[in-house]
Amino acid sequence: MDEDAFTAAVEEGLNLSKRVRSASAATSAPHPKPAFETRPASLLPTCPALYAVISDPGSVDNPDVPSYQPHVYGRCDPPALIPLQMDRIDARIDCHVDAAVVEVAGRWRVHCVTRSRSCDCRLVVPMGDQGSILGVEVDVAGRSYSTRVTQRKVDQQMYKIDKSNGGFLKPHIFFITIPQVDGGSEISVKVSWSQKLLYKDGQFAINIPFHFPDYVNPFVKISSKRENPFVKISSKREKIQLNVNSGTGKEVVLQRTSHTLKEKGRHVGTMSFLYEAEVENWSTKDFHFSYSIYSNDLFGGVLLQSPSMQDYDQREMFCLYIFPGNQRRKMFRKEVVFLVDISGSMRGKPLEKVKTALTSAILELTPEDSFDIIAFNEETYSFSSSLEPATEDIIENATQWISKNFVAEGGTNIMKPLNEAMELLSNTRDSLPHIFLITDGSVEDERDICFSIRTQVESRGFMAPRISSFGIGTYCNHYFLQMLSSIGRGHYEASYDPDSTEVRMGRWFGRALSPIVANISVDIFDRLNEFEVYPSHIPDLSVGCPLIISGRFKGKFPDSVKVKGREADMSDIVVDLKVKNIKDIPLEKVCSRQQIDLLTAQAWFTGSKQLEDKVIRLSIQSGIPSEYTCMILPEDEEDTQDMVKQHKKQDKQKQQSRSRDQVLIRAHELTFGFGNVTATAENLPAQFGEPKAPETFAVLNKAVGCCSSLCDCCCCMCVINTCAKLNDRCVVALTQLCVGLSCFGCFECCSELCCGND
Repeated sequence: MDEDAFTAAVEEGLNLSKRVRSASAATSAPHPKPAFETRPASLLPTCPALYAVISDPGSVDNPDVPSYQPHVYGRCDPPALIPLQMDRIDARIDCHVDAAVVEVAGRWRVHCVTRSRSCDCRLVVPMGDQGSILGVEVDVAGRSYSTRVTQRKVDQQMYKIDKSNGGFLKPHIFFITIPQVDGGSEISVKVSWSQKLLYKDGQFAINIPFHFPDYVNPFVKISSKRENPFVKISSKREKIQLNVNSGTGKEVVLQRTSHTLKEKGRHVGTMSFLYEAEVENWSTKDFHFSYSIYSNDLFGGVLLQSPSMQDYDQREMFCLYIFPGNQRRKMFRKEVVFLVDISGSMRGKPLEKVKTALTSAILELTPEDSFDIIAFNEETYSFSSSLEPATEDIIENATQWISKNFVAEGGTNIMKPLNEAMELLSNTRDSLPHIFLITDGSVEDERDICFSIRTQVESRGFMAPRISSFGIGTYCNHYFLQMLSSIGRGHYEASYDPDSTEVRMGRWFGRALSPIVANISVDIFDRLNEFEVYPSHIPDLSVGCPLIISGRFKGKFPDSVKVKGREADMSDIVVDLKVKNIKDIPLEKVCSRQQIDLLTAQAWFTGSKQLEDKVIRLSIQSGIPSEYTCMILPEDEEDTQDMVKQHKKQDKQKQQSRSRDQVLIRAHELTFGFGNVTATAENLPAQFGEPKAPETFAVLNKAVGCCSSLCDCCCCMCVINTCAKLNDRCVVALTQLCVGLSCFGCFECCSELCCGND
């Protein structure tokens, strides 16, 4: 299901929800404006939400007090989605280093389906920046479900799979389906995910979707006539618990918050807050929180943690972090080459967003910097034959050149512009060279490109160009781009949503174009018995991006570690990092997403089966889906057995039948594959999400013997549906016309019978 289909389904569901009346609907008191009439501008969820999946509109009714409902003909195809009413919501947010683990628990009621019927329910969870789903737990009517990650091949062999019941509406909106819930049932859900903290101007910030629309508020009830006729059924309480553990041992300072927080505890490097309120309506704004770590200069540390008994890898874990600090440091002079894909598939919004973001990035360069632009399809088109200083006149000329020459047409060749850029930056002396690659396609020689660039980078040493890559849509090979950025010690970013391309690209440019320490090395790695580092090529430290390095090791870490680098004035810098053993920070959840992505890129690049197996083990252990695993929502067997013992024989047979039919719900499309060379070669437009299937009329499969094979859009049901929408006078006129035509037909027949022999 894509964004448009989801919005249409919710629109239909809100229309259907008008059939549901509260227990007080029969009174003569004036009714308040129905919740479903006060709709937000967008029907995409802005909070964790549950929807009843309605195929038969006749099942829609109040499960407590059924009302007279006119009969409804037909079915909803695709099914409508009715937002369920919510009566509890709790959130817990744990911030660690540069990431947060979010857990939201809520309770919803199937208020819109009669008790004699059941329906699937769809959980939809919007997550924050670079969010990764960690798990879902569901309790409903004596049954419980919990997600787990399993290997794709095993999953396909052991289970019956319905791929349409889980995945992503948008890159940050996860959904999964809970099967066959009876009307009137209460559903308790606990969902957790991890997301990156935003970092800007020395502050960490987090934004949690917590904006609940009016229509998820429970029904109101009527009190006595002398009192206010409309009061809430019961008070509602919302709760947010926030914990910050920076792991730095430095003072953490609260900067800004959207909700009134009560401080519960504070120690050096940690603090905890609680928001709890009794409300008439659920929160109508997202939860936002920001904090800073007091320091005048860049600082960092090393966190060590022992593996758990269930960990497949019994080596010690480490996380090395360096934060830029609040002090303004001199940035490197830059020599930059921008490589922009202008093949035919970039036509329209993708290329327009790239133009805007690229122009903004060029304006951020200083006159001391120099740059060039290379647009490419099968050929390359350069703004200049050499690097040009970023003066006002040159930037104005570059802006005009972009507007004139960025015309989407032709195929895709990435090797040629990369080699040209490497040649342009071959004579760098006292500045930091950068290459920015922007593409939406995948090509056949991607491994050859990585091998070639790796050879050139190794031959040039520390003065090799930094290569940063940006992938647009799902047709490009994002693991190729990650591998290329890892080799070039640059930054990788992607946009799977056309509306976020400009913002993400601007953030990507900002991180890569603000280096303050380059050529970073850590002295301890060479003295350990065994170590594994992610990323393997350490990138530069930038003003807008903390540096995080994680991995595993065998051996003994000293009490402090020296990190060496080079500053913008070409002087060497040495930073002493204290080493600390920790138990209260889940390093596995904080670092696993980065490790899985980089390991997958290496597995693709090398074709190593061992690395694939390693990704699978890490994915299963951390609960984060990968390219070789998937997330499933099986019913917990122990709870099912307990329920079977407690219920009567009919309920037992119903449950066993349900378990056989709904063996597994698989959340698919949680990753985006290794690119689509065929789609790139055919210049298909940049794909965001799952391709849409061609529209068909579902009633054609249900109408027997009345559909024309010549025009696949006409059948009896189509005629019935059309006639149902006609004006009464029009129907009378059509009836008279048909009677008149019938009379003429009878007259013709009689003439043939009576006079045919004459």
